Amino acid sequence: MEWQKKLEILADSAKYDVSCSSSGTSRGKSQGMLGTAAAAGICHSWSDDGRCISLLKILMTNVCVYDCAYCVNRISSDVPRATLSPTEIVDLTLNFYRRNYIEGLFLSSAVLVSPDHTMERMVEVVKRLRTEGKFNGYIHLKAIPGADPRLIAEAGRYADRMSLNIELPTKRSLKLLAPEKNPETITAPMAQIRNTILETRSDQNKFKKAPSFVPAGQTTQMIVGATGETDHLLLNLTEKLYQRYALKRVYFSAYVPVVQNHPVLPGQVEHPMLREHRLYQADWLLRFYGYTAGELLDELNPQLDLELDPKCQWALRHPEQFPVEINKADLMTLLRVPGIGPVSARRILKSRRFSALRPEDLKGLGVVMKRAKYFIQCSGKKIETLNFETRILRPLLVSEEPLKLQVPSSQLSFFDLNPGLWIPPSKELMLR
Repeated sequence: MEWQKKLEILADSAKYDVSCSSSGTSRGKSQGMLGTAAAAGICHSWSDDGRCISLLKILMTNVCVYDCAYCVNRISSDVPRATLSPTEIVDLTLNFYRRNYIEGLFLSSAVLVSPDHTMERMVEVVKRLRTEGKFNGYIHLKAIPGADPRLIAEAGRYADRMSLNIELPTKRSLKLLAPEKNPETITAPMAQIRNTILETRSDQNKFKKAPSFVPAGQTTQMIVGATGETDHLLLNLTEKLYQRYALKRVYFSAYVPVVQNHPVLPGQVEHPMLREHRLYQADWLLRFYGYTAGELLDELNPQLDLELDPKCQWALRHPEQFPVEINKADLMTLLRVPGIGPVSARRILKSRRFSALRPEDLKGLGVVMKRAKYFIQCSGKKIETLNFETRILRPLLVSEEPLKLQVPSSQLSFFDLNPGLWIPPSKELMLR
């Protein structure tokens, strides 16, 4: 099979993995090394559905020994198959980097032969990139559940970020859709990576030249909508994952039917991308606004409102918290106000030290007044005099919702971005 055809197949197979963030690590120029990794993130180009396209994002292979019902690459699926050798991936990455096509590598894989066999080949790729290719750019490596802990440990010495997908949120759903997979084979390496990261940071505090281990941390991903779990369950699981494994991110992937008339899979999911978006908003509140999962949803309110963002939903359920006095409230109280984020809240705290803030001052500090005006007051005076009733405020807030999500198109192809620029990545053609 030709190189271009292999790459098209494996890049297309990788588009369902959304956990390919690249920020969080900082590594400058080094003599004799190729490239850098910037702390501010190196993903400059995005497809219209939010997926990064500046990384070389591919699977090593889409030949899989598992038969997970939700996966397009399952063994029983009738799709084109391809496999790249470690040498081919190393050559591709270095050639594309030198030509400024990409700025890093996101490497995942289906399970070829066995978890150990697959992980060995992936470790060979990142090791050769660092040691032989002197590649100093960003590498995100997807760890293979069930692989030997020694392979996970070795991979972490070369990758900037690692991730293991928990795939499905409960043991029941995993048993239903992926009976060959075991939850413990996922959580055990996540714990191993967390422990090694903490040990490494401790060593680096004591010894200047202590080696790094996954400096950008680890992430995971779960499929949303393939089984009947509520948003309440998903957010509680997300919160526990952050607490137990010190994850950088939990990613949500809206279930897209790839199998027609499957007995255990839903044929049609209502508003999958909008639900995914609301979960990301709720996840943001958990990570940056001081909310807990139990505050956002409970047994009586198990689902996020698709018409209204989670912060507004919480505010409407807690009228006793409002209006908030802008000139007296502390940081955490300000963060509970719809339309006020971490940046604008800190600007408010800083600005009011010099003089009392007026309503007309707030927009210049970054406050989204079309939402915040219903929940705040300045020096004892309300900005909006409407009664705080859900039946009155909710339609007004819904009408101000800025984002109307549409079903996304497929991930952009590398060859769509670089037509006519294909060069076979053989060692003889590498640009030195």
